[in-house]
Amino acid sequence: MKLNRFCNASQFYNQVKDYLISQEAQHCLLLGISDTLVNNPERYPPNPYLASVEVAEQVVAVAIMTHPYKLVLSCQDLGAIEIFAKDLYTQSLQVPGVSGQTNEALAFANIWQNLTGQTYQLSMQMRIHKLQAVEPIVRTNGYLRNATEADRALLLQWNQDFEIEVFGELLTNAQYIDNHIKQNTIYIWQDEIPVSFVCCAGSTPNGKRLGPVYTPKEYRKKGYATACVADLSQKFLDMGCNSCFLFTDLANPVSNHIYRKIGYLPVTDCHEYKIII
Repeated sequence: MKLNRFCNASQFYNQVKDYLISQEAQHCLLLGISDTLVNNPERYPPNPYLASVEVAEQVVAVAIMTHPYKLVLSCQDLGAIEIFAKDLYTQSLQVPGVSGQTNEALAFANIWQNLTGQTYQLSMQMRIHKLQAVEPIVRTNGYLRNATEADRALLLQWNQDFEIEVFGELLTNAQYIDNHIKQNTIYIWQDEIPVSFVCCAGSTPNGKRLGPVYTPKEYRKKGYATACVADLSQKFLDMGCNSCFLFTDLANPVSNHIYRKIGYLPVTDCHEYKIII
């Protein structure tokens, strides 16, 4: 097995794109991060960890880490996981956590614990979904619109509320919302007043990944999130996308049911582990 580490995002993407595109839905997060690093690198801090593993000149594993976010990986050959872990350890890089398909993420967490003595805990069980046609839904009041600078303060608060509710901690800062507003990738469901929001989290060669989706508690059970995701998904399909993707939290059966109703079908399950440093 041969490890390749990259300093240039474009070179990295050219090396791994065929591997990632071969299972586009499964790799929608890795593809979206790669696209952002190539086309909007200001969204992330400098010097991300970009690596692949090859066997007989064929990519069999890919890993990306953009601080402060977790390591994201995909491995056809689980032997590559130890190669990534040892490379990160040798460079004395801090790994806040790992995200990947269930067995891959757990394998990395175990290897990292053996290398460093740092324990881990399961932070989220997720499922990747793929949509290629929006199913008819019962319409609710309101309409989808792009967020503007005038929505900034509200969106900052909503994003904080979302992260505390879902992750138990703040993961992003104001720049996260500012970038989305600047790039027209955050949308609001408006029913006289703003009641819900959804982001376009990343692009793949043939689709878009949606998320996060958030509705404040006082506006829930009115169909706003359903309408928001359905309309944005249709918007992207009308723009020429073949598919839309999103992650759901398996601990939230309501959201899983909502998205299935819209037309999102399950692809694979992923786990996130937090490294206890």
